[in-house]
Amino acid sequence: MTGALLLRTVAAALDAAGIPFMLTGSVAAAWHGAGRATMDVDLVIDPTADQLRALVAALAGPDIYVSVDAALEALQHHSTFNVVDTTTGWKADLIVRKLRPFSEAEFARRRPIDFEGARLWVASAEDVIISKLEWARLGGSARQIEDVAELARIAGPLDDAYLERWIAELDLAVQWRAARQAAGFLD
Repeated sequence: MTGALLLRTVAAALDAAGIPFMLTGSVAAAWHGAGRATMDVDLVIDPTADQLRALVAALAGPDIYVSVDAALEALQHHSTFNVVDTTTGWKADLIVRKLRPFSEAEFARRRPIDFEGARLWVASAEDVIISKLEWARLGGSARQIEDVAELARIAGPLDDAYLERWIAELDLAVQWRAARQAAGFLD
């Protein structure tokens, strides 16, 4: 199974279970024009426990690993669980939406797209930037900063007021400065 097929499979199962979702992370960055190689797909989801049980039942099979216990624990802690294609190693990280103002705003701003014949929801370029800045702060990852720099260079006009608001509220100014410097916007 390719990454695109895994994404379409998981998206179809999310739709069938009635779970709102959005594509984020590196695949969303690639959709916005800043692509790089990755072996995982990140999806933010907003499920109920019953919806998660239905999702796991729909996905579980001989070539896909997913744990109902991990899914329910992720729901309880607003954290992540995985869906893994055991034949190829492709992985979908399903991230339960956090209960905070930014996560609510980010989810409300998602947009529908057509992805290789499947209807998906994708995070805005600004929200992908902010999420990647958070990951950079948490893990000190230069790769996340490089992704943000690339997005800032090519994503077209960004909503600067929105970015400034959340960068300030989430204390991401250091990472944003590093990304803008890497993009060539600062000396």
